[in-house]
Amino acid sequence: MKGLSRREWLKTTSMGSGLALFGGAGIVPSLSAEEIKKYNPRPLAGPIRLGSNENPYGPSEAMRKAMTEALDEGCRYPWSHNGPLVKMIAEKEGVPQDHVVLTAGSMEGLKVAGITFGKGGEIITCAPTFLSMMEYAELWGTEINWVPLNKDLDFDLDEIETRVSYETNLVFLCNPNNPTGKLLPADRVMDFCETVSKKTVVFSDEAYYDYITEPNYPSMIELVKKGHDVIVSRTLSKVYGLAGIRIGYLIARPDLAKKLSDRVVANTNIMAIEAGKAALADKDFYKFSLQKNAEAKALITATLDELKLPYLQSHANFIFFQAGRDVTALGRTMAEKGYLVGRPFPPLNDWCRISTGTIEEIIGYNQAIKEVLG
Repeated sequence: MKGLSRREWLKTTSMGSGLALFGGAGIVPSLSAEEIKKYNPRPLAGPIRLGSNENPYGPSEAMRKAMTEALDEGCRYPWSHNGPLVKMIAEKEGVPQDHVVLTAGSMEGLKVAGITFGKGGEIITCAPTFLSMMEYAELWGTEINWVPLNKDLDFDLDEIETRVSYETNLVFLCNPNNPTGKLLPADRVMDFCETVSKKTVVFSDEAYYDYITEPNYPSMIELVKKGHDVIVSRTLSKVYGLAGIRIGYLIARPDLAKKLSDRVVANTNIMAIEAGKAALADKDFYKFSLQKNAEAKALITATLDELKLPYLQSHANFIFFQAGRDVTALGRTMAEKGYLVGRPFPPLNDWCRISTGTIEEIIGYNQAIKEVLG
């Protein structure tokens, strides 16, 4: 079972008068002049990208400044610049520096792990989920053992555990999952990873970990610290707003980290390294991004409630809702109105994933989706 490749429906249109249609709901609907100046959100011009889970408020002023100041070093190879960022990440995650592998976004980390541990055997995962690891590993001859999500649209951990065999080289989890935004129960996922990692490598994709609102929810980095065969991926693409700069990292036991590091292909460039250092230090922008994401999700779900459309509670920067019609056709219609929405995620072909844009973008999107599905 496979999902469809990324696609975009390119169609421009004006926002019309949608911004005037927002009302109340206890949410601040607009940015202050100070916020606009500091965080430079995207202009209200089509097509409005609400299909790729990007943070439209980044990079922050501090990140831009760091990248600009690093331009003179653009003629140098980045190896000597890695150390300070690795040190910052290690301190943030509470691990020694030899547990950290820098990657060009978490996507590179997923692909490297897929071919490092998957080749010659199988990877077990659920569908739909984020496909980069599996699609890449298949190119190198890895078999993918697809498990459907369970009736609650969660990773079916029981079924995955049942399928683990001598052929299983890696188990892939995405938590919170993309495209559902759902979070696995803390105790169950911790127990699962601890148990299964005694049989094979477990990879936990935690790209959206920053958006989790459940108090004290554990990262699987805790199992890495205990020496388990667990790899965790993180990214600065989401809450830090650096999707186009390509900076992410893996956390793993030193012997696993060495295998992964030896197979890194792209390496991280100096501008990305400096942006990453500035991002991790920019606590104000981090809080700002989380606040605006929460506001945008509240606006989206309020409209879905009004339309009486089912949706899943999201611990990410998107909402997954049941549109009641084929999402490919819905995507074309929304593109005609100037909004790019999420691609199909088989077999949930009547479910649509909407990313959180700026508040102004979401106000306009809400008006458009009411016109289409109301």
